[in-house]
Amino acid sequence: MRRAAHARFPEHLSPVAAVSSPDNELWLQCWRDRSTDFHQKTVNPLLVRYWQSLNLPAKSRVFVPLCGKSLDLLWLAGQGHQVAGIELSPIAVRAFFRENRLHPVRRQVGRLTEWSSGQIRIFCGDIFALTAADLGPVNAVYDRAALTALPETTRIAYVAHLHALIPVMCPIFLVSAEDPEESDGTASEQAIAEELLALYAGRFTVDLVHVVPSYQSDPEAPEAPPQLVEHKLYRLLPI
Repeated sequence: MRRAAHARFPEHLSPVAAVSSPDNELWLQCWRDRSTDFHQKTVNPLLVRYWQSLNLPAKSRVFVPLCGKSLDLLWLAGQGHQVAGIELSPIAVRAFFRENRLHPVRRQVGRLTEWSSGQIRIFCGDIFALTAADLGPVNAVYDRAALTALPETTRIAYVAHLHALIPVMCPIFLVSAEDPEESDGTASEQAIAEELLALYAGRFTVDLVHVVPSYQSDPEAPEAPPQLVEHKLYRLLPI
């Protein structure tokens, strides 16, 4: 899998702020500098196309880790869901409500600040400061490339904390951006990432729903040839 918080993402799979990792300051600085070309300017098409496959009731509660100022939150609320996100950067949280002409109410929740308006609330701060009591009931998780945006050294802790936040029977709709695991691109495209299986297979069945391969240039090495990146959608259902 091997993508990390500083990896290059196409617009339809934008990166998100890392948590409790060396990349925290990097992503906070991105928002301070307005270096947010990674922000997805439309709703993720994989979300629109496949979300209904979870068969959730309209009023289900959806948790979106490391949500940025994603328009996916609005889309989920438009499906009738109660949406709870968490985002490291206060600049991103403020921008979400301002740009969508929402007037949030703010309150302190433990070490986090909760911003809420209508069916959407966003906790601002480190995800590891969020507790299950803060979050409340959850019926599904939408991981919009949060896992692959995190450094590999943080992913085990992230998944363990996510398990502590959500009920045992909570499904996960997971979008990833991955480096190919084999030299044969076709074989790699059809493969479930080994790291993902190691992290989740004990508690979930992991179904690879859709793959979109693309070639991306490295902005830090523009002279290098574009690299293949596989954008995958997984549906994780509790065992």
